[in-house]
Formats: sequence, C-alpha cells, structure tokens
Amino acid sequence: MDTVAWLLSSLVNALILGLVSRRLVGAPVGWPRTLVLSFAVATLAVPAVTATWQALGVTTASDPTVLLIASLVSVVLLAWVVVLQVIAMVILEAFVPTGSLPGPIQLLRSLPARRARSRRYLAIIAILTKHGLAGYLRPRNRSEPIARVARSAREAMTDAGVTFVKLGQMLATRPDVVPPAFVTEFSTLHSRVPADPWESVRPVVEQELGRPVDEVFATVDPEPLAAASLAQIHAATLQDGTPVVVKVQRPRARAQAEADLDIMAQLAHRLERTTQWGRSLGVVALADGFAQSLLEELDYRVELANLQAIAAASDLVRVPTPYPELSGSRLLVMERLDGQPLSQADERIASLTAQQRSTMAQDLFTAVLRQVMVSGVFHADLHPGNIFVLDDDRLALLDLGSVGRLDRATRQGLGLLLTAADRGDAIAATDALLELLDRPDDLDDRLLERQVGQLLVRYGGGLAGTGSAALFADLIRLVVQHRFAIPPSIAAAFRALGALEGSLGLLSDGLDLVTSAREQGQAMMAAQLEPTAVRSELETQLAGWLPIVQRLPRRINQLTSQLEDGRFTVGVRLFGRRDERDFVTSIVHQLVLAVLAAALSVCGVMLLVSPGGPTVLDPLTLFQVLGAVLLLFAFALGARVLVLVFRQPTPS
Repeated sequence: MDTVAWLLSSLVNALILGLVSRRLVGAPVGWPRTLVLSFAVATLAVPAVTATWQALGVTTASDPTVLLIASLVSVVLLAWVVVLQVIAMVILEAFVPTGSLPGPIQLLRSLPARRARSRRYLAIIAILTKHGLAGYLRPRNRSEPIARVARSAREAMTDAGVTFVKLGQMLATRPDVVPPAFVTEFSTLHSRVPADPWESVRPVVEQELGRPVDEVFATVDPEPLAAASLAQIHAATLQDGTPVVVKVQRPRARAQAEADLDIMAQLAHRLERTTQWGRSLGVVALADGFAQSLLEELDYRVELANLQAIAAASDLVRVPTPYPELSGSRLLVMERLDGQPLSQADERIASLTAQQRSTMAQDLFTAVLRQVMVSGVFHADLHPGNIFVLDDDRLALLDLGSVGRLDRATRQGLGLLLTAADRGDAIAATDALLELLDRPDDLDDRLLERQVGQLLVRYGGGLAGTGSAALFADLIRLVVQHRFAIPPSIAAAFRALGALEGSLGLLSDGLDLVTSAREQGQAMMAAQLEPTAVRSELETQLAGWLPIVQRLPRRINQLTSQLEDGRFTVGVRLFGRRDERDFVTSIVHQLVLAVLAAALSVCGVMLLVSPGGPTVLDPLTLFQVLGAVLLLFAFALGARVLVLVFRQPTPS
C-alpha cells in the first residue's frame, strides 16, 4: 500500500511539476527529467511532512482545528517543495536544455553511429597528438613559431583525409581569417587517395542511371583516367559510339564526409567555447560555411549546372558538354575532350609558336575575367591540372565542382576597381573597396586611401614578367591589415585571378596579368556604357521608379497644402518595429517582476525574524507562516525573472 501511495504521489507531483515548470520556463520541459526528480522528491516529501507534524506535536488524535492548521502548514511546505523542484528544473534547463541530450530510444538507435564517430574522433585526436597540435584544443596559450604550427597543421590535415584536406584548401582562400603562413602551407594541400576498383563503383553508376551499365554504355574502361579524393573518372563510349567520360562518386565519399563534418562541427563548437583564438576566428561559422560548400560539391547536379552556366558565358575556351539525362547526384557524364592537362603538356606547348602561346594565354585570361566580371559564375580552382590543352590548340576548363558566384553589384564594384586602377585613381579605388567589402568600425579612410595609392603607383607601370599577380595578394593583405571582412566570393575571385598567373606562365612568359586585367576591365566597362547598354539599364531602373513617379505629384500637392495651412508636422516614432517594442516590454516585465520578488523577499524575511505574533501551533507563529508564504512567491517570481533573462532574445 505504501508503494502504491508513493507511486501515485510521485505521478501527481510529476504532473504538477511539469505543468508549473513548463508554464514558468515558457518552453516544453522533458518528462524523463521531470519524472526522475519527482520520484526522488516524493521519497523525501512524506518523511518531511511527518517530521513537521511531530515537531509541531500534532497527532491523528489532535483537535480538528489543530489538524486543519497543520494541514495548511503542510500545504505550504509541499508548495515550497514544488518551487524548489521548479528552481532545480530551471537550473537544469539553463545548463542542459531539453533536447540537448538524446532520449533513451534515440540513444539506443544512435549507438552504432556514436561508436563509429567515437573511433573517428579518437583517430583525429591521435593525428593531432602525433603532429603536436593536441594542446591547441585546450584553453591555454602556447608560443611556437607560426611557420612550424602551419606545417604541422598541413601534415595533420593530409593524414586526416579528404574532408580535412578540403577544409585546408578552403582556408587557403581566406587570408582574412588565417595568417599568411597557413595560407602558404594550405595552398599545397592535395589528397593522396588510390582509385577504387571499377566493380566497387559500378553499383553507384547503375543506381544513378536506374538501369544496367550495359544498356547505356557500349564500353567502360575499368582503369580510371584520373582519381580524385571524392570521385574518379572513367573513359566510356555510348551505345551510338560517342566517346564520353564518366565521373562517378566514390561509394563511401558522402558518408565519410558527413561523419567528418559532424566531428568538425563538434570540434568547432568546442574551440569557440574554450579558446580565445577559436572565438576570434569564428570557427563555428567557418565550419558551417565549409560544410555547405562541401555538400554542394558532393552533388554533381550542381556541377552540371555550373558546366551549363560557364559554357553559356565562355566562347574563347571550352568546357565539356554534359549529358543531363544520364547524370545524377553522384554521376556526371560529359563529352570526352582530346588533349592533355596543362600540367603535363610541356612538350606540346614547346612545339607552338610564341604567338600561338600568347593567344592561348590571352584567350584564357579574357574568358576567366569575363566569367568574373560579366556572368558572375567563375571557375574557382584554376590550377594547371584543371586546364586542358586540346588537340586543336584551344583550351578547356575541367572540374567545375568548385565555382565562385558574384552578384551584379559585386561585379560592378570589381569593374570600378579595375577602372580606377587603370587611371591610377586612389580615391575611386578606395571607394570601390568600401563598396565591395564590409567596412570595419574603426577604419582610417585617409590611411587606406594613401596605401591604396601606393599600391597603384607600384603596379601602375604594367611591368611584365615581374610577378604582377602580387597586386592581388598585396591588395588582400592591405584590407586584412585594416580588418575588413572579406566575403568568401570576393576572396575566391581574387584568389582565382592571382592563381591563374601560374597557369598562364606555363603558356606565355610575357603576359602581364595586371595590364591585361586593366585593359579587359576597361573594355568591359566601356561596353556597359554603350548607348544600347545604357538605354537597357535606364529602362530597367525607370521600371522600378515608375510607381514612385506616378505618386509624386499627389504627395507634393499634399505637402504644399499642409505647409500653406500650417498643418505640416513631422512625427518621430520611437520603437517603431514590433521586435523593438516587444524587447522594451520584456525589459519592463522583468523589472516589475524583479521589484515584486525583492519586495516579497524583504517582507518575508522581516516576518520570519519578527518576534511575537499570534501563535498558530506552538512554536509556529502566524508571522512565520506568512513569511514562508511570501518567500514562496518571491522564489517563484525570481525563478521567472531568471528564465526571462536567459531565454529572452535581444533585438536584431
């Protein structure tokens, strides 16, 4: 019978606690923790009430009035128990919110994945320890030469696998985030992954095609033409004899990437929570951006769209023609181009005349610059392995899984920057930079303008063959020095143009990147100023202004009438936005509750310590009972204030 009473009291307590705590916290509170706390308290509540009755000298044979008063005192005591439980729930919600820990069923289902994740996590920790980097996971300062740390980080990323290699390659494009030594080291990162046997990747091809391989392809070479970290490429022919290449994703590439991204996210949250350098770099935002980019690269439908977009904007260089009907998220079938990568075409390039090499280099640079300045979709990884020298002495771009995208305003800003560089106009170039980048609060405009002017003077002569791509590196270094936040798309554009010089140098030593960029940029800006282009732009702008122009006469008439009659007024509305009003209301709400809680606390304490007063039950006085009740309400209101403080969002 005692067990049944204990169980019933525990369930009633859990119900009361759950309803009260949910009402107080303003969010669902997990029932498992509510039940555990209720069972624990119920075990102690009955002995506490019994001990209270014994201390007051109350028995079942006492006078009914005494029993009634003792029961009311017990109710106050039980209310205190509920309030203390609610406070415990509030503290638990503050440190371990509901949903942050998996439920029992979810925990059982996730055990295999958690075991695999733990093994991978331990392997990564072992790699970091091997290269002397494990200490950077702890919140303590270390002083080591930055070049050594950067080299160790590169070696650790290489050992950790493809996902971390991709992360390093992404960080190499963010000189505004990582120091130059890391940019230099991470720029040399490459995966060393052997190819998978054809029989292991064939099921992937058939799943994406939805039919057997033999129904689509007459032949498929089991030996891959190339093997990358995420995919490999096989030569094949269609049933009609058309030569194609088949880019197929490795069977475990996505699963491995998703597991590594999950671990990377956990590491990022830990570093940002426990280390100063992690908070200053914003490693959580970096990890989230990288995860989005990598998952996009794993979807070959995105690369298919990139191929079509760049093909539409490029007539000077080729891109492989894709076969959308044969492609999928893990399979990309493309036209097979005859030639060889620029990185392996030394003999072929040497056999060409100087004029042919110069024309090829100029066409390549013009095509890339048009991608950046005109179409807004550009190849973001222009190393020699991704540039193909065709048998007809033309160039083609391969591997368009990684592209950059620039909106119209950004493209216009880059065009203004190149035009200002062409004129040597430091003021216009500085204004263009301010339009392109996120301005820091403490920017010294005059100092930035002088330093930009010095850069333009240094590179304004168009000195061929002197490493003119350093202009882009120096420009990035300058904006990093002034603590500009560089959008990833702009950093990718600068890096693409800067890295392109290495590939262009294999074609023609005499091509000056800066001079060509300025000439092409000026020509593109001039094309935008032609009468037809200006007319089209004006028509677009006027279409947006037309509703405003139509209403303008009526509004002017209203203003002049109000001025003439002396009725013109200007209204300024504070807290005009709904979120601002809600924020102020919440602050007032918190203040009122805090004042009430403080007042009740003071009154409750004064009543508890006040001598004398009517005796309720010896030695309990009426003042003590009232003080306990007032403190009960004070604690409840205080808990509510804490909940509002920690859960109330601030206005954006």
